[in-house]
Amino acid sequence: MGALHKGHAALIRRARRLAGTKGSVVVSIFVNPTQFGPREDIAKYPRPLDQDRRICQREGVDLLFHPTLSEMYASDASVVVNESSLSAGLCGASRPGHFAGVCTVVTMLFQIVRPTTSVFGEKDWQQLAVIRRMVRDLKVPVKIIAHPTVREEDGLALSSRNSYLTPENRALSSRIHAALIASVMEAEAGETSVARLRRGLLRDLAAIPGAVTDYAAIVDAESLEPLKKLGRAVKARALVAVKLGGVRLIDNVPLSGVSK
Repeated sequence: MGALHKGHAALIRRARRLAGTKGSVVVSIFVNPTQFGPREDIAKYPRPLDQDRRICQREGVDLLFHPTLSEMYASDASVVVNESSLSAGLCGASRPGHFAGVCTVVTMLFQIVRPTTSVFGEKDWQQLAVIRRMVRDLKVPVKIIAHPTVREEDGLALSSRNSYLTPENRALSSRIHAALIASVMEAEAGETSVARLRRGLLRDLAAIPGAVTDYAAIVDAESLEPLKKLGRAVKARALVAVKLGGVRLIDNVPLSGVSK
C-alpha cells in the first residue's frame, strides 16, 4: 500500500534475485479501501509516491503498477474473495472484513499482473497464511515466497505505522519483540506448555507502560489453530498485536521444534 521502507526494499531485492537478469520485477502500490475497517481512517494513510518511486528505481524495479480506485473497483462492484477459516481469528477478529479486502485486491492484482512468483513478508504472518491458502484453494498459478521480518536494531519490526509512534512510545515499542524472544528462550529451555508460555508473554506485554494487548497467541504456523503443547513435530508460531498510543503493532516469531 505504499509508504515503502527498508522492509519493502528487502522484499524487492528478494524478488530481483528470484527474477534474475532475464525476469521482470513488478511492484504494485494501491491503498486498498476494502481492507480498512469502519474505525480506520484511510484518509490518514501516508502516500509518499515520489519517495516510493525513488526506492523502486534504486532497487531495480522494472514496472511500478499504481492504479486509480476506479481502475480497480467498478462503481457497482459486488464480488468479494473471502477466506473463511484462517482469517476468522487474530487480526481478523479485531478487523472484520479486513482479510476479505486483502484477498479480493490480491486476486485482482494477480489477475492483472500475472506473476509467476510473489514475495510477501513474514511480519504479517496471518496475511501470509491466508494468501497461501487462497492461492492453493483457487488454483492460482503463482508461487508465494515468504521473506523474514526486517527489524530495527532494537528488534522492532519495520512497518509504515511506526512513523505514527511518539518518541516515548517508539522507545517502548522494542519491548514487544523482547517479550516474544522471552517466549522463545523459555521454549528453548524446555517449556512445552503453551498455556504457561502464553501467560508469560501476556505478562511481559502488560508490563509495557501504556500498552494494550489485542491478542497474544501461540498457534500452528500453517492452520493458525491454537496449540496446547509444543513438540519437535509441531511448527508453532507466537503472534501478538499490541496498541501503543493508539498505534496498532503486530509481530511474530517461530517456536518450531525448540522444545524437548
